[in-house]
Amino acid sequence: MTSARPHRRQVLKAGALAAGASALPLALSTPAEAAAAADAAPRFLHGIASGDPLPDGVLLWTRVTPRPEAVPGSGLGPDTEVRWELAADQAFTRIVASGTVTATAAADHTVKADVRGLTPDTPYWYRFTADAAPAATVSAVGRTRTTPATDAALARLRFGVASCANWEGGYFSAYRHLAARGDLDAFLFLGDYIYEYKTGEFCARGTVVRPHAPTHEILTLADYRTRHGQYKTDEDLQALHAKLPTIAIWDDHEFANDAWSGGAENHTPGTEGDWTDRMAAAKQAYFEWMPVRPSIAGTTYRRLRYGRLADLHLMDQRSFRSQQARTGSGAVDSADRTITGRAQMDWLKAGLSASDTTWRLIGNEVMISPVAFLSLPDYLLRPLAKLLGLPGEGVAVNLDQWDGYTHDRRELLGHLKANGITNTVFLTGDIHSAWAGDVPNEAATYPLSGSVATEFVVTSVTSDNVDDLLKVAPQTVSLAAATAIRTANPHVKWVDLDSHGYGVLDITPERTQMDYYVLSDRTRKDATSSWTRSYRTRTGTQRIERADAPVT
Repeated sequence: MTSARPHRRQVLKAGALAAGASALPLALSTPAEAAAAADAAPRFLHGIASGDPLPDGVLLWTRVTPRPEAVPGSGLGPDTEVRWELAADQAFTRIVASGTVTATAAADHTVKADVRGLTPDTPYWYRFTADAAPAATVSAVGRTRTTPATDAALARLRFGVASCANWEGGYFSAYRHLAARGDLDAFLFLGDYIYEYKTGEFCARGTVVRPHAPTHEILTLADYRTRHGQYKTDEDLQALHAKLPTIAIWDDHEFANDAWSGGAENHTPGTEGDWTDRMAAAKQAYFEWMPVRPSIAGTTYRRLRYGRLADLHLMDQRSFRSQQARTGSGAVDSADRTITGRAQMDWLKAGLSASDTTWRLIGNEVMISPVAFLSLPDYLLRPLAKLLGLPGEGVAVNLDQWDGYTHDRRELLGHLKANGITNTVFLTGDIHSAWAGDVPNEAATYPLSGSVATEFVVTSVTSDNVDDLLKVAPQTVSLAAATAIRTANPHVKWVDLDSHGYGVLDITPERTQMDYYVLSDRTRKDATSSWTRSYRTRTGTQRIERADAPVT
């Protein structure tokens, strides 16, 4: 579905066909009356979605616009009864579950239904109906799938993977290409689903491809709702959500750049209000607008499982983290500072220890692999520093990543090593570039000290990266930076600092492989996609190696 307003008679016709002619009043005999009825009919302008699949359930989502004035963030519009239906066939001749939810302005007219009692590893189709006089409106039909039974033996699992989708930076063609595939089990989004900036502050090489709404930096609940609503009108995003269940975590831009528990780099206390209020507003809007099931109030860390093949540990590295350390202060090593918080770290370690699956996947907002930046020339260091959050004079670590919280990293990696936990794969977004590498036990003595895990980092869908900041052609001057990074960090096997795109993660009992795809031009709605590289880790090795071709 698009954000374009449908023709009034098309709305009436669709309502009559889907809900039955009896839903239309008998008195609609004049064009004026028909037009008035069409304006009054509720609409599903923001698509549909499903998420957080379980062996016996799935979360369904939509947003109804009950009246034209009830736009996201407005607080306007009447309570509206919305019926959801889940069927075992696309024609809805075998409805297996249904119910009603009252959409209210208090929840921005978003609708969630957490459906249980379903059959494992089974496709389902779903739709929503808004019953409001004078006509009923039926949503598009979505497809979802439950996860396999916890003890099921799987031959393969495949995710589409993406992060960092900035509306002003371009079009979400990556979502269109993922939606067009017929071989994915779910869509894994690793953070920065929306961006908080005002129009023109962070776009495409300084050019706004399509302006944000609202045009100012988002601060209030109404602001965050409006921004989420705008992103949900993207037709490629809608197509992907309708095709696959979504598994999502947030990163910083769902709040503000470089967010931590008590503030953010892009938050000015006083002029922009209290940070606690801003974060609460951002979280409320996120849970209203995303097909995400919070494990506990106010956080997204949770765990999903795909039979005996893989479990997926999903992290929240913004709600509980300490403020980023100052460069060169030595505070990065302090045991008093944390990126996860004590409760989440204990939860993760316990889950990894108890895991009986072949693979342990960790949805991880920021890179855990250490990265040192040494002797880069100034013209390369400065844009790279801006992208990765480094000071322009150069430093060995990015303090927003796990490099800035080395005590937590040592604790987690030490837990893996001490307990013989193998086949752990970190899946990461955040830094608008693609990486593949080992996670060393001790970077200074790698490879002699060995690797305890592996990491795949996917690039941005549209957000600026190194060539964009330099305003040069891709794969030109940034190649020197990539070479310097690999030289200084031998555990990093590959890095692409320039491309925009997405990944396809394919998991079998023998190996886990990430195929990296790049877009031809993020500023074009018709951007094409092409495969560029593949890397894999074989079971039991904790090592990355290059693969010759993408999975088929």
